Amino acid sequence: MVSRILKSRSLTQSQLTPYLFLLPALLLLGLTVFYPALQAFLLSFTEYGYDITQSPQWVGLANFQRLLRDPVFWRTLRNTIVYLVGVVPILVMMPLGLAILVNQFLPGIRWFRAAYYTPVVISMVVAGIAWRWLYAENGLFNQLLQGLKLSESGIPWLTSPKYALFSVMLVTIWKGLGYYMVIYLAGLQSIPADLYEAAAIDGSDGWRKHWDVTIPLMRPYLFLVAVISAISATKVFEEVYIMTQGGPRSSSKTLVYYVYERAFQDLEISYACTIGLVTFLIILSLSILRLTLSRGSSADLSF
Repeated sequence: MVSRILKSRSLTQSQLTPYLFLLPALLLLGLTVFYPALQAFLLSFTEYGYDITQSPQWVGLANFQRLLRDPVFWRTLRNTIVYLVGVVPILVMMPLGLAILVNQFLPGIRWFRAAYYTPVVISMVVAGIAWRWLYAENGLFNQLLQGLKLSESGIPWLTSPKYALFSVMLVTIWKGLGYYMVIYLAGLQSIPADLYEAAAIDGSDGWRKHWDVTIPLMRPYLFLVAVISAISATKVFEEVYIMTQGGPRSSSKTLVYYVYERAFQDLEISYACTIGLVTFLIILSLSILRLTLSRGSSADLSF
């Protein structure tokens, strides 16, 4: 009887020990992430009125009804979707090509890896200011276009609703290429060289070996990069804030920037929380999609 009690106590202690180690991190996450998220969710159903120092009043679904009638919200949602469609496919495929190139055993290849990864370590503030100078009316890009006789007056990269969003997207792509290249490079270096030798014997050589061997084995990494880049594109803020501030005429305004604008410029905290909740649901859907696809791909590979 005593041995059973001691055994059950030791079993309970062994089960509780991991949670005791996790407790400090869980408390920190609870105070900085979970509790603010819960507060934001509750604020979505309230309204502060004209004085944010007073307690918010319960308004139910009024903020969501307002959201459905808000043309700026639909414009920012469309811009965010365009951002996803334009950025994610490039950030999924182009870094893979770069990773294949820098995975070769050539003299000085480490310098090329460092050069491709350099934009990742540059602060977004510095990168945004630098690209804003490049996009300026008399900036390097327009001077090149005028020097090559491709444009007489240059292109209004950041001042035209036609080009502003795509100009910001180019900065996001430039900034993320090296980061996703490193993820792919780790996956490529885990593929045994014997598989490529066997593929060469079967007649799959050159670039065809990557189609027959590399792409199937890299599918988990492809799904990972697709979802990470999609979440990052959904949450894009720094590029927009530094380069265009959502303009001109809301042509480059995204969901997260709209949240910032409503919360900190217009002091509409409750309405900003409502927009943030919609953004959270979009990101949650992308995360669930990633888990579903990664499990499916893992099952296919194990089969």
